[in-house]
Amino acid sequence: MRASVREVTPGPKRGSTEPIGHDSSITVGTCLELFDAQAASRHLDLAARRLGTARRGYYSIGSSGHEGNVVLGHTLRSTDPALLHYRSGALFVHRCRQVPGLDPIRDVLLGVVAAAADPISGGRHKVFGSAPAGVIPQTSTIASHLPRAMGLAFALDRARRLNLSTPWPRDAVVLCTFGDASANHSTALGAINAAIHTAHQGIAMPLLFVCEDNGLGISVPTPPDWIESAFGSRPGLRYYDADGSDLLQSLSVASAAAESVRARRRPALLRLRTVRLLGHAGSDVEAAYRRPEDIDADRRRDPVAATARLLVEIGAGTAEEILARYDAIGAQVEAAAARVVNEPHLDSAEAVRAPLRFDSSRPVTPRGSRPSDRTSVTRSFSDARPAPDRVTESGPADFVTHSGPEGGGSVAPEPARSEPGADEAGRPGPMTLAQAVNHTLAALLDRDADILVFGEDVGRKGGVYGVTKGLQRRFGARRVFDTLLDEQSVLGTALGAGLAGLLPVPEIQYLAYLHNALDQIRGEAATLSFFSAGQYRNPMVVRIAAFAYQRGFGGHFHNDNSVAALRDIPGVVVAAPARADDAAAMLRSCVEAARTDGRVCLFLEPIALYHTRDLHRPGDEGWLATPSEGPAAIARGRIHGDGAHLTIVTFANGVPMSLRAAQRLADSGIHARVLDLRWLAPLPIDDLLHHAHATGAVLIADETRRSGGVSESVCTALVDHGFDGRLGRVTSDDSFVPLGPAANSVLLTEAAIESAARRLLESGAPVRK
Repeated sequence: MRASVREVTPGPKRGSTEPIGHDSSITVGTCLELFDAQAASRHLDLAARRLGTARRGYYSIGSSGHEGNVVLGHTLRSTDPALLHYRSGALFVHRCRQVPGLDPIRDVLLGVVAAAADPISGGRHKVFGSAPAGVIPQTSTIASHLPRAMGLAFALDRARRLNLSTPWPRDAVVLCTFGDASANHSTALGAINAAIHTAHQGIAMPLLFVCEDNGLGISVPTPPDWIESAFGSRPGLRYYDADGSDLLQSLSVASAAAESVRARRRPALLRLRTVRLLGHAGSDVEAAYRRPEDIDADRRRDPVAATARLLVEIGAGTAEEILARYDAIGAQVEAAAARVVNEPHLDSAEAVRAPLRFDSSRPVTPRGSRPSDRTSVTRSFSDARPAPDRVTESGPADFVTHSGPEGGGSVAPEPARSEPGADEAGRPGPMTLAQAVNHTLAALLDRDADILVFGEDVGRKGGVYGVTKGLQRRFGARRVFDTLLDEQSVLGTALGAGLAGLLPVPEIQYLAYLHNALDQIRGEAATLSFFSAGQYRNPMVVRIAAFAYQRGFGGHFHNDNSVAALRDIPGVVVAAPARADDAAAMLRSCVEAARTDGRVCLFLEPIALYHTRDLHRPGDEGWLATPSEGPAAIARGRIHGDGAHLTIVTFANGVPMSLRAAQRLADSGIHARVLDLRWLAPLPIDDLLHHAHATGAVLIADETRRSGGVSESVCTALVDHGFDGRLGRVTSDDSFVPLGPAANSVLLTEAAIESAARRLLESGAPVRK
């Protein structure tokens, strides 16, 4: 670097306020500021390497060679939300310096040493993030942040059109940076496609994608023309290309891209050609997989050296003055590094978990009605897309559920029974679970103008099972709408909507489909509060048609009984209602937990119970219930009966199955109570222990699988809390759910529950199914 800078012939001396040329609007001072940010980023990388070698710093991927991204810090505002690639260090430094009071050098170093004083993550992870600078922290390892960026860009305009307040300006642009290797990931491709698809329909999508293309994915090369080939001629996506080692060209192209997105409210993609210096990360040895001449070629394109040479050429200073400036920044970084190494770290599990803390014992306070907001929403219907007079429901979802001899239900296309009535005071009458969810969603949409309900087939059709039927007609297509058939985009829309100040209630059509996009919950939604020390949150309630017993339809992908991947995500609430009244109350609780605590709530709706009316015999309508108008306490179960011999612990489809089994047991003198867990995370431990001790015998009737199922956590909770009574479990098999009658051979049945209960009480030994 130094030799190449010294070789430059200095231009005429210019002051910092002077333009760099007679036909340029860029000043010398601007170039110096951008160089300072580039130099700071480079020295931060070097300091991180030294700290790691000295075992005072921790794993950290550097930005060396990518410092050309600094131009994005200049062309975009600090009020434009930014979701950054882990190599966007110069951009981060320059943006933070535009906000009074921020010290990006110290802040980045605090992250490198995992100090508790790190202002974004509190020492939990090294990420680029700053609430005052509008940088939303991302791990950005596999472009997992792109769906969130797409959702945020969508939600900015949606909030504006609904006359709702949002943390971001009305003309904000969402900036999202990522690497060339990540551009090939299905997550990136889906998000870019969703952005283009949305804009194609005339909906605003002010999103600037920036691919920082260094030609490598760790050791795997990206063809030099690949990004342009993949995205350069994509209809609906304006494409820009700039050399990240050429500050002036990058500044010009980035400005054009940002101005286009801000004015047109349409997505664009900027390919910023960069190089990767110092290897992939601290432990990476490039010489093991790259030719020496290729490594040298990248060094000759060093963007920091290129900007230093530019400064000499435009008369900002002599070579020695610019190099002295670079060294002074290095000294500043080194001094800051020496100070942060003595900062304390998080020193307890409680401190680490603090952003995930959720007091489930706190009463859930319902939100009051806001008629002014409802009025503003009604005004906006006139220009909703599509117009209300064009929004029609599909044919009625005429499904009913018949209880078979083994319980559960079958969803078949038969004439639906009459809709629930209301009493003289207007209160609703008894409903099915599906009707209660629909009724509650309508009440919440009417009460809170910031709630959005969306998903595949949710709008016009009203859901595959009619659960959202009529909501789009009543509340308009801006608040109840259909999405692409892409679960990553559905959840990304929710992630962005939460950041825009809205409360999203997305639907995932089937539980099996959630796994297509689980990282959007596990790696994005659940971690945002953790990585931002609670400064950013992901309030959302994800409705999921779940569990098995849907006879005559679907097989595994429509009868998924596995929730293991959900239950171990820290901080996430997992609800599984079985009755209409519980479904209504629990849905209200999830909405309030999302609103007040920023919780990510997964609301598992048992498909086979959607339209169930009867409990013990056809026509008894014993499973109908009047929906609650208030919330239910999170992590509190519901007890059915007061039998003294046995406690059957269950949830979802297992509740009516266990109640029928309990009735048959009672006929032979065995009196059982049935505890509906309702909440799978956090578990209702207090209720579980109380009713376990009340009878001294517990049978867990678990419709999920034996390995990784809910029963494992229930057994563990009982043992951990000293329960020494009789304990057994009966579960579904470790199998996918097959099509047709074969499903009965692997799923939990009423007969199995009854038999296991008898064996448990007769022998006292653990039950094995």
